[in-house]
Amino acid sequence: MEERSRRIVETAVELAEQGGFEAVRLRDVASRAGVALGTLYRRFRSKEDLLVAAMERETDELEQRVLQRPPRGDTPFERVTAFFSGTTRGLLRRPNLARAMLRATTAGDLDLSGKVRRFHDRLERMIVASLRGEGHSSEPLTQREKDVAWALEMIWFSALVGWSGGRHGQSTVIEHMRRAAELLLGDAEETR
Repeated sequence: MEERSRRIVETAVELAEQGGFEAVRLRDVASRAGVALGTLYRRFRSKEDLLVAAMERETDELEQRVLQRPPRGDTPFERVTAFFSGTTRGLLRRPNLARAMLRATTAGDLDLSGKVRRFHDRLERMIVASLRGEGHSSEPLTQREKDVAWALEMIWFSALVGWSGGRHGQSTVIEHMRRAAELLLGDAEETR
């Protein structure tokens, strides 16, 4: 991401951290980032687009952490549980920003569907790497790995939406993921 776009995204993140989705007004973002409103619109067509870019930035950071320090555990269950526990804590450490990014990714904006899909694809690869006990793998994913990753990701995303709406807390999201992993993986040593 070029410097001006990075500054715009960082400003949006700061505003979202302070006041959530509603606080990310494009005119305010442009002003605080020191760019013309037209410059912002050439890079990001909406608030949702800007917050999805923030989610991409968060995903970049998550991937780096997972590469440097893969989730620990002797079994796929232990590793994937550690992955979701750490990822959930990392995402929810800034609750206003997390809610804003979740809202942007669930807005149903078809123009953003490609970016949202890439986020989900990246998350799938990190889940599979956790199942395999690797930081990263260039080996093709098996259908079983894709299915398990998809199911875990959908449950996680649903639990995050529930957290965002005040239905339950962070610890419940983590517990839901532990239980989902247990149901999907059981005592299996291998998920392939």
